[in-house]
Amino acid sequence: MTDPELGMNSPRWRAAMETALYGPDGFFTRPGAAGPGGHFRTSAHATAMFARLLRPLLARVDAALGHPDPFWLVDVGAGRGELLLRITRRHRADFGGRLRPLAVELAGRPAELPPGVGWTDRVPDGIVGVLLATEWLDNVPVDVVEAGPSGLRYVLTDDTLGGPVSDADAAWLARWYPPLPPGARAEVGITRDLAWSGALARVERGVALAVDYGHVRDGRPLDGTLTGYRDGRQVPPRADGTTDITAHVAMDAVADAGAVSLAGRPAGGYPYRLMSQRDALKALGADGRRPPLGLASTDPAGYVRALASASAVGELLDPAGLGGHWWLVQPVGVAHPFGSGDGIVEP
Repeated sequence: MTDPELGMNSPRWRAAMETALYGPDGFFTRPGAAGPGGHFRTSAHATAMFARLLRPLLARVDAALGHPDPFWLVDVGAGRGELLLRITRRHRADFGGRLRPLAVELAGRPAELPPGVGWTDRVPDGIVGVLLATEWLDNVPVDVVEAGPSGLRYVLTDDTLGGPVSDADAAWLARWYPPLPPGARAEVGITRDLAWSGALARVERGVALAVDYGHVRDGRPLDGTLTGYRDGRQVPPRADGTTDITAHVAMDAVADAGAVSLAGRPAGGYPYRLMSQRDALKALGADGRRPPLGLASTDPAGYVRALASASAVGELLDPAGLGGHWWLVQPVGVAHPFGSGDGIVEP
């Protein structure tokens, strides 16, 4: 092939990911596909505790907005709607019937999803409420590049090298990556920046939250992060629709793109904050400490429930696992939901 987008011999990864994940027979869109929860553990799918711990954040945003009706909760890359279903079952009454959950997903609506959860294939305009993106950006297709004696070149799906990178991709890498030594690889995150800023532009007022695994400029991996998942196991990425294909997110670049997209709004000056999931959830009241052992003798059933709850919270807070994921919290027209007293340490 000689198409500059598809490469010389095999496709470039960005084009291949688009088809393999979201094409007619894509990993996430083909009929009968299990969805993300069937192949890997995310905070949204690992435990119902994540929905419970998001409740204080929703309450803060609702109060900052003056308790709007409706109060939208839009989940981008919603899988099969698991997180929205858990939130609405547990917390819908807390918002006086004003909560409007909406899943944004390219796959078809699951037959078992109750009618109270909306379903669409695109982010709607005029959101007043909360926009969630839990491990969505890592599945936005990207190109992979490798540094060599002749400069930066695209990596093709057969692991050979294609043509030199475009001027736009080279400029993005120069801004967001340190100089790449020969043999180093990187993913070009322009597509993620555009996806996030595009979604953020559809929030009229409220807070947008992206939760994902990623990195910032001072800690970029130099061997590339593109990988695959299938049936709960990490596997080599395959561009044939049989595996999830994912790569870590340059979270600082995404955050900056969101800030730029909001800069033209009349109010201006919308701050964002990057933090670890561990710090964010602890600021929202998460406590993964084990219950006192004495409870086992006075209330054995209560002790077992408390122990299970602590274990679930502990998984979400684990700095070597889900707790090490990044939270990008970007307010639109309201105060930041994490105040200065929350003890958040920004990177």
